[in-house]
Amino acid sequence: MAVLGCLKESRIRFYILITALLYVGSTFSQKVQVHFHGATVLSWKVAGKDVLFQSREAIYDNQAPIRAGIPIAFPHFGQWEAGPTHGFARTSRWTLEEGPQKDSNGNATAVYSLVDNEETRQLWNHKFKLTYALVFGDTAFKTTLKVKNTGESTFNFTTLLHNYFRVDDIRSVTVSGMQGLEYIDKTRDFQRFTESRELLTVGEFVDSVYGNTPSSHIIKGINGGRTLHMEKENFPDTVVWNPWETMSPNFPDLGNEEYLSFVCVEAGHVVTPVTLMPGEEFTAVQTLTL
Repeated sequence: MAVLGCLKESRIRFYILITALLYVGSTFSQKVQVHFHGATVLSWKVAGKDVLFQSREAIYDNQAPIRAGIPIAFPHFGQWEAGPTHGFARTSRWTLEEGPQKDSNGNATAVYSLVDNEETRQLWNHKFKLTYALVFGDTAFKTTLKVKNTGESTFNFTTLLHNYFRVDDIRSVTVSGMQGLEYIDKTRDFQRFTESRELLTVGEFVDSVYGNTPSSHIIKGINGGRTLHMEKENFPDTVVWNPWETMSPNFPDLGNEEYLSFVCVEAGHVVTPVTLMPGEEFTAVQTLTL
C-alpha cells in the first residue's frame, strides 16, 4: 500500500513520505522520502538501509539546494552566468500532481511538476513544464523526467539527476562502463582525457564528465555491501563526482569526512544541450535496481 504523510521536524519541513509495503515471502518494506523543495528525493530505503546519502549538515530552509539524495539540475548543469549553479529546478518548490498511489503492477507512484513563473523567467525567459514521475516496487526505483516547451520560442537546456549514493567506504567503490570513453576533467582545467580503467575507483577529488556513456552502469560498494545497477534512457552522459578532503571544506552543508560515505554517479544530458521547439517534449528515464 502507499501512505502519504506530511511530516514536521525541526530541520525538515514540507516533505512527503511515500511508503510501499510489498509482500515477497515475508513483509518487504521500501521507503522513499521526497521534499517539495526541488522535488528532491531525499531517501530510498530498501530493507532498512538507505541507498541514498543525506549530509548531516544539509540545509532545509526551502531556499538552498539540499545536499542529499537526487537533486535535479535544470535548465543548466554546472556554473551558470544567468543564475544559480545547476539551475533553478533544485531550488524551486514543486507541486504534487498525482498520487501517491498504486499502479496496475502494484508499484507505488507519484508525479511532481514545475512550471515557469515570474521568478524563473527572470533568470531564463522561457515557458516550460517539467514533469517528474517516481515509480518504485520491491528493489527498483524508476524516475522519468519530462521537459515540455509550452512557449512560442525555441530553447536549449542541459539537465542531470545528481545522484548521491550512500556507500560503505568511497575507497572501496567501483563503477563500470567508462573504459575507452573520452571525458572532461573539471579538476584539471576542463582538459579532455580517455579513460583507461575498466572499473572506476575514487581516491582523490574527482569531477569528470563522460560523454556517450553506455545505458548501464554497475556500482559496487553501496550501503550494506550491495551492488546497484543504473539503467538510463536518453541520458547520454554520466558525471562522477566526489569532493574528497581537498574540496569538502568549501561546502558548509557537508560534514567533515562525509566524502567517504558517498559517490555521485549522475545521469545527464550535459555535453550537448537539448534543443526543444515550441510544443516539443523531451523525456529521459533512470532506473536504479538492487
